[in-house]
Amino acid sequence: MVNYFNEFANLCFERFGNRVKYWITFNNPWAHAKVWHTYDTKWRGKQKGLVGISLSGDWGEPVDISNQKDIEAAERYVQFYMGWFATPIFHGDYPQVMKDFIGRKSAQQGLGTSRLPTFSSQEKSYVKGTCDFLGIGHFTTRYITQKNYQSGRGSSSYFTDRDLAELVDPRWPDPGSEWLYAVPWGFRRLLNFVKAQYKNPMIYVTENGVSEKIMCTELCDDWRIQYYKDYTNEMLKDPLTSHMEMVTEVVVPTVCTLCILLSAVFLMFLLRRHN
Repeated sequence: MVNYFNEFANLCFERFGNRVKYWITFNNPWAHAKVWHTYDTKWRGKQKGLVGISLSGDWGEPVDISNQKDIEAAERYVQFYMGWFATPIFHGDYPQVMKDFIGRKSAQQGLGTSRLPTFSSQEKSYVKGTCDFLGIGHFTTRYITQKNYQSGRGSSSYFTDRDLAELVDPRWPDPGSEWLYAVPWGFRRLLNFVKAQYKNPMIYVTENGVSEKIMCTELCDDWRIQYYKDYTNEMLKDPLTSHMEMVTEVVVPTVCTLCILLSAVFLMFLLRRHN
């Protein structure tokens, strides 16, 4: 199948490459590197185009930011999601956490080898670096907490391998679809994760949007307008590290609130003493 797809892509490069300069091999992929090499060796010099890939990725935020297990579970959520495909392309191999967890689960099942395939040295070098830009499809966010799943024959899957549970905040805006909550700050954190993990690649947002909340007989798009506005504003903010984001978005408001409350209590104490 890889060879068939490569032949199809090569025909597209030949017929349309004089006009098309940005190519996405897959939107949510299952084969990619061979086509990048075909373009790189046969067409790039003449056509001066770029070949990338589009990966879906939701953000995972720890339920408890002071709990190391939740922090690690949130990291696994993103690595098992976007990292599954992005890390081999940028670093040459699957995320280490995927290799560790799936390897351990496979051993608990009594399997002799991991259910996660192993790259040969040749495959690692062949796949690594096959991305001129990264397309990102992003829609929503989940809170993540640690949850242990028991492994047994026939019971393990991609979802149980991760040892985590996904939660949503009831205060998040009601979705038009049951899985899609508007969480704009998660988009920014995902972009910062990609910037840090993959050495600041060129990014194109290839998918983003939201379903309408109610049935309409006339134009009523306020929900969608607000969604796009909020997500675009998060994308336009200056990049920060995750730690600094947490300081500005969580710690600072909390400290300010505590200062206001303490000031109010102190003022009441002074007024009572004065009276």
